[in-house]
Amino acid sequence: MENASQQTAAPTITVRELLERAGEGLSLKLVAGRTGLDHVIQQSRVQRPGLALTGFTEYLRYGRVQILGGSEISYLGTLAPTMRRSILRRVARCHVSCFIVTKGLPPPQELLTEAEARGLPVLVTPSESTPLIKQLSAFLEERLALRMHLHGVLLDVFGLGVLIVGESGIGKSECALDLIDRGHRLVSDDVVDLLRMADALVGSSPDLTRNHMELRGLGVINIKDLYGVSSIRMSKRVELVVSLERWEAGKEYDRLGLRQDAYAILGVDVPLIRMPVAPGRNLALLVEVAGRNELLKARGYDAARRLVDQVDEILEAEGASVRRESSTRRRKASGRVARHG
Repeated sequence: MENASQQTAAPTITVRELLERAGEGLSLKLVAGRTGLDHVIQQSRVQRPGLALTGFTEYLRYGRVQILGGSEISYLGTLAPTMRRSILRRVARCHVSCFIVTKGLPPPQELLTEAEARGLPVLVTPSESTPLIKQLSAFLEERLALRMHLHGVLLDVFGLGVLIVGESGIGKSECALDLIDRGHRLVSDDVVDLLRMADALVGSSPDLTRNHMELRGLGVINIKDLYGVSSIRMSKRVELVVSLERWEAGKEYDRLGLRQDAYAILGVDVPLIRMPVAPGRNLALLVEVAGRNELLKARGYDAARRLVDQVDEILEAEGASVRRESSTRRRKASGRVARHG
């Protein structure tokens, strides 16, 4: 298995950035705890502190956004002021990132008092809890996704995200240009921005080089201008890695396609095909066929495995036939010996 390098540190976002980048879209408004706007959000999963409002705060986690919806606010309203103050003081000591109160409900005064005293941001929104959680989680998942930059070319080949990697000057861009000329689509050339979304890898192009390719002898060209808007796309899930390697005499290469190699990127294993590069090999055609074959495998059809299974069945049948013939000869020989005995 090969591993990609140049991984960045786990990203974070502050409550201040949440307000600046998503505040308008989520209709968020700060009502208390301005001094805590630099609190860090580390997880995309938000939390509803229902059990914590009864006094059991063990599972409140720093780095998560805490959501107070209708049920939480209604429950707090049933408590006596001294009990409510005591519980909210205990919750505020847990160093949560921030609170968001939904449905436009007024936060309890005890919460606002503790928030101001401890620098704990309290935000309010008119949105309902469920759609807010869905939108906020999607925003945080994208912002907090693991990211890295990788040297290579990413294309959409028959709807399959194919990442072509290899040493500098081996012909990645030329292979990609040939594929584009065949009707496939470019995502990024030279540098691919990758981020992990759940268990999937999504690749895109840096803004500066989007739609462009650099070809030795030609320079920089604009694929969108040359081939039209249908020749490019903004992002694509990475589903196959093709590693271009210089042909080495005497080195053994996979001839049946039974090896299941993988290329690890940000902790995700992507199917890997090692493609030897030699004069006269049509790399674009080979990458096309690799893409088609990978699509067939995803649908449950593996040509190499099926061929091996058929050969095994033939050999097993021939072996059974030989065993039957041998057994018959032994029985006949035993019969002859018994008659003459």
